[in-house]
Amino acid sequence: MPIQPRSASSAEEQLSIIDALIALPFPDQEGRSKTQQGWGGPGYHIAVLRESQDFWNAPDPETVTAAEEELEADLSALVAVLAGRWGGPAVVDLRPCLGLHDPDCPGIEEVPEPLDSLCNLAGSMQTWQVPSTGRWFGLTIGQVDRELPFEMLAAVGEASTLPM
Repeated sequence: MPIQPRSASSAEEQLSIIDALIALPFPDQEGRSKTQQGWGGPGYHIAVLRESQDFWNAPDPETVTAAEEELEADLSALVAVLAGRWGGPAVVDLRPCLGLHDPDCPGIEEVPEPLDSLCNLAGSMQTWQVPSTGRWFGLTIGQVDRELPFEMLAAVGEASTLPM
């Protein structure tokens, strides 16, 4: 079954959402604040650009694979456009943010948002430092649980929160 767009049905719409997300002021209040495309909080925004079907009634593993591959192709196309703007992306491994890199997890520092949310959804993301903004921008594909849809996620955070 094809991807069912949640927020943006075309690359132009996705780029428009990305530009708006980068320019959007960060909320002042603690906790999550709902935005038109997603959510945010002090120092970050996350938006869902595309979403696959859910997999509660997926007839076979090929359905899941096809949905993931379709989102990955869309992500690759969007990365190519953004690389034209800002150069090639850096890849950030989100797994260490889970604290699982050390089995005993002693003294784990609090992971800043949006990395804390993203590490529960995806293993890595492609990122860029956005010139003249003091912000970074990232793209990834994530999934909350295997029965739920894959999501192409866009994130914006303060430059100081990104491990580079």
